[in-house]
Amino acid sequence: MTAKNPKGLGRLRGWGGVTAMAAACALTASLTLLPLSHPGDDVFGPQVTGPGAAHALQAKADACTDPEASLRPGAADGDAVRKIKERGKLIAGVDQNSFQWGFRNPATGNLEGFDIDLVRALAKDILGDGDKVIFRAIPTNQRIAALENDKVDVVVRTMTINCARLEQVSFSTAYFQAGQQVLAAKEDHSITGFNSTLRGKRICTAEGSTAYDALKKESFGSVFKDEHDGTPADEDRLTVPNQLDCLVRLQLGEVDAVVTDNALAAGQAAQDPAVELKGDPFTTEYYGVATKKGADDLVSRVNKVLVDYRAGGADSLWMKSYRAWLQEGLPGIQGPPEPKYRD
Repeated sequence: MTAKNPKGLGRLRGWGGVTAMAAACALTASLTLLPLSHPGDDVFGPQVTGPGAAHALQAKADACTDPEASLRPGAADGDAVRKIKERGKLIAGVDQNSFQWGFRNPATGNLEGFDIDLVRALAKDILGDGDKVIFRAIPTNQRIAALENDKVDVVVRTMTINCARLEQVSFSTAYFQAGQQVLAAKEDHSITGFNSTLRGKRICTAEGSTAYDALKKESFGSVFKDEHDGTPADEDRLTVPNQLDCLVRLQLGEVDAVVTDNALAAGQAAQDPAVELKGDPFTTEYYGVATKKGADDLVSRVNKVLVDYRAGGADSLWMKSYRAWLQEGLPGIQGPPEPKYRD
């Protein structure tokens, strides 16, 4: 397999080379379309689309003023929690190809990472055993659909809390603070961050991501969707189902940069030392555990778990997971974001 590099940049190296990486990603991408257990289940279902639906969601989102404020912690069982207990398993939508967050350890075959640790803490609290989990790999653009169609109980997948999404799902309090940033080749000094140096550059983002929304608001003349100034572009190349696909396209020279959460980008930079974050984060975003809209008892239960997960300062479960997975790529974080609750 070969790829042209029109910018003349040296071929990026990582995970044993571009060809091996592309093959691995293709295999991973095929796996993410299926549950990690219960073969034959379909994560995907009908989605409400169309101009009318989008307009209604936007109108409600505009009235949202404090998206990170969630329900107060509680341990009472409602329909959502009872369903999990009766099943005896927590079904969690996760990623399996985001290094340090949710990825499959090639040595053990097990899912590991910061998000995976949190899922196991939820299962331990609700079911008494952190191993009582059915993990289902969910592409970025299917996180909401998986909840709406009852394919998962929770999504713990670096999912940013925002007003538009709150019209479709419910969120816990924030468990991590991130920000959007640019990832590009170290040797490409023409890109300095999310600014005018992106003009004319091909930018890759994941479908349904806040990065894509950011580029829709301000693209700086970059090419990030199927058409730019009347010039056709390959949307399958620029807008992808999973964020790791962007790293592969960057390695192959098919795009010039990636815009994504800096937390995810740090993991990608750890995978390939030939890429780096450019400039500073240009947003402040918070990850939350997502549930089906209206599953208030489960949201309160997750928030209860998060209270315990954050407790203990440097010895908290949150900090232990941070040190295990994220500290090297995201140094200097002193603790989780403070929870915010509705009055």
